[in-house]
Amino acid sequence: MAKRKKKARTTEKLATLDDFLAEQGKREEFEAVAIKEVLAWQIAEAMKASKLSRSGLARRMNTSRSQIGRLLDPKDGNVTLATLQRAAKIVGRSLRLELV
Repeated sequence: MAKRKKKARTTEKLATLDDFLAEQGKREEFEAVAIKEVLAWQIAEAMKASKLSRSGLARRMNTSRSQIGRLLDPKDGNVTLATLQRAAKIVGRSLRLELV
């Protein structure tokens, strides 16, 4: 059996990573993960600045520590806006959403 030669990929048609992800049908998925990752990082940083532990945040939000784990997990996109708003308020921040 003869081996097939792999066709070299070119970047001529792709101008940006956004274009590539859109072509693959993955752009929205990656954007959602990126947004959640940034929000989780910002909440974690605000917690550090406030010297607030996960258990402390859970107590103040009247929820479980495992829920805080999901909130701070950048891969877990199953967090409601209400939960994000409550967490932001407790760490002295606010959540702002906008359509662009």
